Amino acid sequence: MTQQLDSMAELLNAQQQDHIKHRLVSADQRRKRLQQVIDVVVAHHQEFVEAMELDFAGRSQGFSVMNDILGSLASLKYARDHLDSWMVSDNRQVFSPYDQLGSTARIEYQAKGSVGIIGTWNAPLYTLLSPLACVLAAGNRAILKPSEVTSKTADVLASVFAKELDPLIVGVVNGGVKVGVEFSHLPFDHLIFTGSSAVGKKIMQAAAQNLVPVTLELGGKSPVVISDSCDLEETCKRIAIAKSNNGGQLCISPDIIYVPKHNIEQAASLILETYKSLFPKITNNADVVPIVNQAHCQRVVDVIKQAQDSGCDVRASHSVADLQACVSQDKRLPLHLVIAPAKSTRIMQEEIFGPAAVLQPYDDISDVIDDINQRDKPLALYYFGENQAELDNVLVNTSSGGVSINDCLIHAAMHDAPFGGVGASGMGHYHGHEGFKALSHARTVFVAPEHDPRAEWGLLPPHHDQFKAMMVAQVCAD
Repeated sequence: MTQQLDSMAELLNAQQQDHIKHRLVSADQRRKRLQQVIDVVVAHHQEFVEAMELDFAGRSQGFSVMNDILGSLASLKYARDHLDSWMVSDNRQVFSPYDQLGSTARIEYQAKGSVGIIGTWNAPLYTLLSPLACVLAAGNRAILKPSEVTSKTADVLASVFAKELDPLIVGVVNGGVKVGVEFSHLPFDHLIFTGSSAVGKKIMQAAAQNLVPVTLELGGKSPVVISDSCDLEETCKRIAIAKSNNGGQLCISPDIIYVPKHNIEQAASLILETYKSLFPKITNNADVVPIVNQAHCQRVVDVIKQAQDSGCDVRASHSVADLQACVSQDKRLPLHLVIAPAKSTRIMQEEIFGPAAVLQPYDDISDVIDDINQRDKPLALYYFGENQAELDNVLVNTSSGGVSINDCLIHAAMHDAPFGGVGASGMGHYHGHEGFKALSHARTVFVAPEHDPRAEWGLLPPHHDQFKAMMVAQVCAD
């Protein structure tokens, strides 16, 4: 373990020293680095998806291609194809009268150095390579720390990257919790973490010891607001599709669904019927993504059972003889809807991260807004409806990392828009131009005029008797 930790620190130091020697990274060099990663993903995609299938004990290879392989490639290719325009210096207006004396000013986007990226298990490739796209586009180097929960995927990543990429540009460090702790304490030039809010706080504390800036992509209980003005059948179909994605193991998966009280029965039926049409059976169904391991599966089952034991109305998409038995079998669970649970229940307190959701009835949209605002700010918010005034009310009076209207999850797939959280759901961004900026140092460059007029203006010492009066004369509200 000591040797591994020493080599991790040595790799970071080697990257940072090489960055100092080669600070200027041209657009062509950045494109080449991005293309090298793209080529590795393309060449080894089958190895990656086979590893993910093993890590989840049954995750569909087709889903892993769609979610992790194509998702990563899309981020990498978008950065490759747009970095020229992102790298252009941004001219800024010089204050008067220096603007009339020939001064200029610009913002140059300078690479920071070496960036640490800590990925998570639910999208074990995407949560590393999507931020890596912005890291490399900004001219940085990176060290990746995959999740130990998906250890087989992590091993494949480390193996193929070591063979085909220069570790001074992109390195991979594997290991368990202790390695992750040491990794977060290293003096990176920037640190990116995707995971839970609880761990995100620890990452930020560790990074603060070296004043390392952080990008935290966390989670929370992302709400769905169903308006009376929506097409309820289509709305429920899209919510069910969203809950089916990755077995509900997404940081932006719908958690609490607010439904007009008179529609609660119909909404519950429609969501469950759609889910069952997507998955005619649950057990041994290759299209159902299993919960990643027994511990996480047990946690989801415990949350559902605690709601049942507390007297909640709990409904399932499929009848299962023994929900507990699913934990030790194939870890595939039906979708469970918990209707109007008390605030004290676990399902109202914790991010679910699995195939379950709360249906919360409401009479007035103001009650929905108040309830959302009593919780930590979520990573995503969803609204279904055609009432523009009501939508504006929800958007103006709530805060979330991002929003999708009349669908779920889709905003996070936008490459030309930032993805990130706010408050407890995270800070900073990646994706697109904003991701490039977040991982660059915005450096102001001011070019002074040839003639310095400050002595003529009476601004240099020794100051004359009227200096203060001259200054005070400019104190005005215009």
